[in-house]
Amino acid sequence: MLTVLVDYDSGNLHSAEKAMSRMATETGAGRVLVSSKPEDVARADRIVLPGDGAFPSCRAALDRFTGLFEAIEEAVTERGRPFLGICIGMQMMATRGMEYTETGGFGWIAGEVVKIAPEDAALKVPHMGWNDLIIDHPHPVLDGIESGKHAYFVHSYHFRVADPAHRLAHCDYGGDITAIVGRDNMVGVQFHPEKSQATGLRLIANFLKWRP
Repeated sequence: MLTVLVDYDSGNLHSAEKAMSRMATETGAGRVLVSSKPEDVARADRIVLPGDGAFPSCRAALDRFTGLFEAIEEAVTERGRPFLGICIGMQMMATRGMEYTETGGFGWIAGEVVKIAPEDAALKVPHMGWNDLIIDHPHPVLDGIESGKHAYFVHSYHFRVADPAHRLAHCDYGGDITAIVGRDNMVGVQFHPEKSQATGLRLIANFLKWRP
C-alpha cells in the first residue's frame, strides 16, 4: 500500500510526513511517499493534499506542476482512491474560493470558501489555536473521535458547504466554522491533524485504514 503526500511547494511537509509515516507504521498501512510526480499519484492507493497560505496562490502552485492536478483528479474521481485534504488542500475541494479574488476550486464538494466573520467582535481573525470539534455526521475517519475533542486550527477563511450532509464536523468561533467535509471517497479537514496530538493521529490512522 502506498500513500502519496503531494508536494507542490505550498507548505512545510515535515510534520505531516512524520505523522503520516508514524501512523502508517502503527496501522500496517504501508509506505508514505512525498512526491510532486503525477506518475506517483497515479499509482498511489491513498492521496493526501496539504496546503498553507492563500487559496489563489495554492491553486496556482498546484497548476504549475504539469499534469499533477489531472493525476489527482483521475485517481480520486474516476478510480475512487481515498483522498484527504488538509487546510487549503481541503478548501480547494470547494466550488470556488473568495480569498482576495474569486478562484475556481476542484468542484468536488459544492460550496465556497469565505472569510470568517465572528459574531463576537472580540474574536480575532485568523482563527488560531485549539478548538472543540462538534461532530455532525458519523464517518469512518471519525471512529473514536467524539464531540469535544480538540483540534488545532490556523485559518482566516472557511468552507461554507452547499449541502449540510457534506459537513461532517464543525467548531464554534463566533458562529459555525466547518471543520471536516466529506463525501464518497474524499474527506477534508480545516485543522492540522499533524499538530492536533491524539485526535489528529487518530484521524490519520482512521484515514489510512479507510476503505470507501
